[in-house]
Amino acid sequence: MSPSEALDLGQDGPGVSVALEARRQEQALVARLRRGQADAFETLVHQYEDRLYDFCVRMVGDREEAHDLVQEVFVSVHQNMRRFREDSRLSTWLFRITKNHCINRLKYLQRRGRGRSEAFDELSAGNHVEVFGAPPGPDAALESARERARVQQAISQLEPDARMLVALRDVEGLSYEEIVDITELPEGTVKSRLHRAREKLADILGRLEP
Repeated sequence: MSPSEALDLGQDGPGVSVALEARRQEQALVARLRRGQADAFETLVHQYEDRLYDFCVRMVGDREEAHDLVQEVFVSVHQNMRRFREDSRLSTWLFRITKNHCINRLKYLQRRGRGRSEAFDELSAGNHVEVFGAPPGPDAALESARERARVQQAISQLEPDARMLVALRDVEGLSYEEIVDITELPEGTVKSRLHRAREKLADILGRLEP
């Protein structure tokens, strides 16, 4: 049972307690950010930099572009923090801003004739264990890196909207509710488009050499 389901049923449990504590910590961080405390912004960057970077890499397929995008995102967040109404999760708001920056950058790169994608052969250190488990041995690590590059190559061949849904749901593991907030699309539309994106991704992977 998910924390939200437990809350709906009026039940308490470890998952609910963790979720409530995380929400309280987020609200406290937002309050500190609104007061302009420098250490609060450092905490925000520390908590979200790696996740936003990985999302940008999935979207634009280029590590240098992704690095620049993350810097732009945090500048935008710093400038617009007082506009955050807290009608969604802070993480959702951050991903929405990042999504918009990525879409705009992709349009710019296409106009400049730089719609290339670079195979992603390494994850940020902060997410490596979480996504792929404990660090493997040399042979397994090489094979894992090749597979990640293959998957990224396939993702880069999807249309930007499909790429975004796959990255948010299957890479970041966000809930449909969070993705609806980020994309501002109806849940049914998110699910149907994600289904088609997964089918397209599977077809592309089937045609790529392992």
